[in-house]
Amino acid sequence: MSRPNFIFIVADDLGHADLGCYGGRPAKFGAVSPNIDALAAGGLRFTQGYANSPVCSPTRFALMTARWQYRLRGAAEEPIASRHRGNPHLGLPPAHPTLPSLLRAAGYRTALAGKWHLGYPPHFGPLQSGYEESFGPMSGGVDYFTHCASNQAHDLWEGEEERAQDGYLTDLISQRAVDIVRRRAGGPEPFFLSVHYTAPHWPWETREDRELALSPEVSRNIFHLSGGNIETYRRMIHHMDEGIGQIVQALRETGALDNTLVVFTSDNGGERFSDNWPLVGGKMDLTEGGIRVPWVAHWPAVIEPGRVTGQHCLTMDWSATMLAAGGAKPDQAYPLDGVNLMPVLRDEAARFARPMYWRMNHRGQRACREGRWKYLRVDGHDYLFDIDADERERANRAPLEPERLAAMRAAYEAWEATMPPIPADATVSLGYGAKDMPQR
Repeated sequence: MSRPNFIFIVADDLGHADLGCYGGRPAKFGAVSPNIDALAAGGLRFTQGYANSPVCSPTRFALMTARWQYRLRGAAEEPIASRHRGNPHLGLPPAHPTLPSLLRAAGYRTALAGKWHLGYPPHFGPLQSGYEESFGPMSGGVDYFTHCASNQAHDLWEGEEERAQDGYLTDLISQRAVDIVRRRAGGPEPFFLSVHYTAPHWPWETREDRELALSPEVSRNIFHLSGGNIETYRRMIHHMDEGIGQIVQALRETGALDNTLVVFTSDNGGERFSDNWPLVGGKMDLTEGGIRVPWVAHWPAVIEPGRVTGQHCLTMDWSATMLAAGGAKPDQAYPLDGVNLMPVLRDEAARFARPMYWRMNHRGQRACREGRWKYLRVDGHDYLFDIDADERERANRAPLEPERLAAMRAAYEAWEATMPPIPADATVSLGYGAKDMPQR
């Protein structure tokens, strides 16, 4: 079998139960995610998959490097914000090996359609980190029609040049991804395509909302604190799902579907209108709702359809998996922290222990997951949860099992000692708080 193509699809702020294949309820208009559900039915769905962080840009550092994001200064920002435009220090260093740069060195064609959120030109950018071509916004969130960021600056780029283009951003990203597939599929080299949607991140705009004149309002404040609702949010997911269906159809029509690994996930847990049931919390939280996310893998040549696994994994593990499957050699000066998941993709019975660790400047959070157990600290309080028995993290076992709590706290602290400390000037950008809406 020839080397596979890779399409790494990342949604933005998608909740754990927003998709039909994860128990999500239909919207008033019908099924929310039929194309993603079809990928899950034809491939492998992970029930215990996690993001490297509960906030956007730190997870993307891990995705790009297949290493703990804490190793890089820019990932200490929670998250990188539009006010950091022009900052020469907060971004993914061009000299650092990345998933696209390592695959490119191994003979892959590389492209990004969608959100970057790892620093701004001229100091940082997709073309400086291994992508041959790129199209999308550089910041964390933009208006879907004006393509302006929270600082009201235009933020849509073709490579490292700003580009004005009319259209609903989700559709523009999907169209570019389809174009890349049609140009690269069947070529002499395999391809790696990142499809990083901003959907369903605020502002709460559907494809039809241009006619409702909503965009001029939110372009002045894209946090959109006074608007949005569940049905609009679900329609935004559906627009993304339609685009994913178009990408899959392009793979099918070009004969590339069978030997393409398509991976779908979210950069972190859900936000204001998300469905995280049965999990508690969401974006910015190290409770399960902030970090446990959908993970779907579809690769007909390798993965048997209809499979489900409880294997634990992190974002960076998928990056390591693509490097291994593509025959790309990691840079010895930057050893990978991600773990190759190929045995799980090939064998339904394959499972292995995967300890996972997180930390957040926000609320002094820390977490460690080992097997069924999770150690968590929030606001100075330590908790111990049996996640297999208590996914909602409501039954604190710490008073009953102090020895286990102490052992997991020690394991976390031993791991943290291998990471750089959080810089004193690192910032937390919440965007809204209790004055805007009741908190969890």
